[in-house]
Amino acid sequence: MNKNHTVECLDHGFVRLIDWMGSDLTVVNAARVSFSKMSKELTEKDEKLINYLAKHNHWTPFAHPQVQFHIKAPIFVRTQLFKHKVGMVENEISRRYVDFEPDFYTPNYWRERPDKSIKQGSGDKEIEGADRVENIYKQSIDLARDAYEVALIEGVAPEIARGILPQCMYTEWYWTGSLASLARVVLQRSENNAQEETQHYAFAIDDIMSDLFPIAWRALV
Repeated sequence: MNKNHTVECLDHGFVRLIDWMGSDLTVVNAARVSFSKMSKELTEKDEKLINYLAKHNHWTPFAHPQVQFHIKAPIFVRTQLFKHKVGMVENEISRRYVDFEPDFYTPNYWRERPDKSIKQGSGDKEIEGADRVENIYKQSIDLARDAYEVALIEGVAPEIARGILPQCMYTEWYWTGSLASLARVVLQRSENNAQEETQHYAFAIDDIMSDLFPIAWRALV
């Protein structure tokens, strides 16, 4: 796979592959070093070893390959993904330093609130009055954008002016993690109870990782 391979997400977002280190063979040799052995080419025996390691939760060999992404997502998606700390490191764009006009996320449809017994997530249907809600939503974004621009024009520091901007604003970051840690991200964030918008990013990561590590990734997820 070429570097800068990009999977588009939502209306303005993406997951872009920047760099990676290792392969399925990296996992194999990290495990075989215990016996002072090394494979030069991936064999059927090596594939069985990878599946065994994953099945029995021997996770350390999967921590050696590393992958770096450039991700653009709404702030509320970023917040959910940043909960994954073990084996991950992030560097995010800072609106203390940049003040160009941001992008904002608008849902394709307005999902209803879930059953009252459920404290998070969405229902399966679109709400009644979706057009009215979308108009108010877009007006609020326009107002926030205009207020942000006026504050900057009036000389307000970007680090203060950014407080006007809403949760649906897109942000960007570099995200680097191990094969093992990224598998945990995808497993958790692609579940049915994960937020739909965040699932899009889990599926994008899954798409890229399955090409980079076809054997190990399939074994893990």
